[in-house]
Amino acid sequence: MPKKLRTVSAVPPLIAQRLEIWGRCIRAQRVSQHIPAADLCARLGISDATLRRMEHGDPGTGAATYLTALWILGILDTAVPSLDPIYWSANPQARARRSQTADDYF
Repeated sequence: MPKKLRTVSAVPPLIAQRLEIWGRCIRAQRVSQHIPAADLCARLGISDATLRRMEHGDPGTGAATYLTALWILGILDTAVPSLDPIYWSANPQARARRSQTADDYF
């Protein structure tokens, strides 16, 4: 059974807008760097149809494909800045504490 692709209406408007911007950016950079679509497809391991959908901001294209394309084109850090470690590092003070007895588990 084929994988069901997400439609633009299935994602929040802000996300759809960002994907469209990433797609336009990928196309503009590919063209300005004189990289043929077939070459980028080969490096990404995707079909030409997937590249076209990605360049139009299709939410059915995987996030890893978008990010890899941005990385190949040399603009990943500009398009998607790294998160501050406070958002992903382990913070023991922020964890929920377990109760000492098994009776109040629920």
